[in-house]
Amino acid sequence: MDNNAARWTHPLLTGFPVVLEIPVAWGEMDAFQHVNNIIYFRYFESGRIAYFERAGLMEEMAESGIGPILASASCKFKFPLTYPDRVLVGTRVGEIGTDRFVMYYRIVSTRHDRVAAEGDGVIVSYDYRMKQKAELPAAVRNRIEAMEASIR
Repeated sequence: MDNNAARWTHPLLTGFPVVLEIPVAWGEMDAFQHVNNIIYFRYFESGRIAYFERAGLMEEMAESGIGPILASASCKFKFPLTYPDRVLVGTRVGEIGTDRFVMYYRIVSTRHDRVAAEGDGVIVSYDYRMKQKAELPAAVRNRIEAMEASIR
């Protein structure tokens, strides 16, 4: 997996500030000869973590104990992925609230040059020390807004 987000661009991923490439592994296919549905959520997770790293959420969590926690996730399957292939996973943030934000994901098959899936996830700001929801730190909000503004 290549987390060098600036390296990967694709017309189907315009508007996504973080894009990474992931090879489709043979073992990700199921008995129906396509990538199993749970793997798409793993691709989303990889995109989410790459975004968090780029936005400095992991450093914030190490310092303050406040970090992201996934509250919900959904996926709309559009095209079955198969081996061999490489996918590009685009990740962006849409709505930002006081204690949460919504991430949007898009998976593009490079072999077929088309969107294989789209999804979203609600990410809640969580105080891991106090074990409760927390306000999104201003520094994190500012970094997310700057990342999103950089691609508009």
